Amino acid sequence: MPPTDSHLFLNNLRFHYRDWGGEGRPMVLLHGLASNARIWDLVAPTLARHFRVLALDQRGHGLTDVPDDGYDFPGIVRDLHAFIETLDLQRPLLVGHSWGANTVLQYAVVRPAIPAGIVLVDGGVNEMSSVPGMTWEKAGALLTPPDLDGLPREEFLERLKGWMGDMYSDENANIVLANFAIGEDDALRRRLPIPLHMRIARAIYEQKPSEFYPRLRCPALLCPAISPPQDERGAQFLALKREGIARAEQANPRVRTIWFDDTVHDVPLHRPTELAKAISDFGLKISD
Repeated sequence: MPPTDSHLFLNNLRFHYRDWGGEGRPMVLLHGLASNARIWDLVAPTLARHFRVLALDQRGHGLTDVPDDGYDFPGIVRDLHAFIETLDLQRPLLVGHSWGANTVLQYAVVRPAIPAGIVLVDGGVNEMSSVPGMTWEKAGALLTPPDLDGLPREEFLERLKGWMGDMYSDENANIVLANFAIGEDDALRRRLPIPLHMRIARAIYEQKPSEFYPRLRCPALLCPAISPPQDERGAQFLALKREGIARAEQANPRVRTIWFDDTVHDVPLHRPTELAKAISDFGLKISD
């Protein structure tokens, strides 16, 4: 069945979410930075065979309102908690991709009685600030996204074919296009403006995931992606990811890892079938 698109007013904002239905334990899916709830479109139908599946557009993203503030982790965690409370989701599984993984991790530590388990998809482990010689100025330069506002949709799709390669399909293209508003002139405009994007990037840079894992009380599944590094910077980031996962596993025996080899960062688009199986198998083994 196709999902139902709905809205809720939370923390004085109108939030959009997709409800995939399903029965069983509730599961909340969170997208990453500059993404949207539709990144789960290829994963959610399989998950809905065993769980009640909901995918939330976080503040500033997708079809949710774009306020001027609230983009630090305490604010984002409050949004997630309001969503869970308003829908009365009891002992949910929380799944986050990239920035969403960082949010889910912090939420599970701040609200330990709520989640039954968490899944972190290629996120929630890196600490860029711990790299020798790294500063926010350097990190910010690396994390600043391209300015695509005003780019014609057809030109963007041509670029997207080059970026995605074999991953490209009309379905995946429409999922990525949902990150933008399309004007009457058929040109793109970011739903999340770059200055707000950089506030979130700064929050990710300053967060210390390693401090959360010793305090984590629920089971956690890490689903990191590995791609052959193309340059020295890529090799450095892969090493940082491996170090972060090793720290997490050492800090907490409830953490386990499934590596996704030869997979790009957008695991829900690149390996949806394998990811859905990993999440389902993990969730079905959890008991209250």
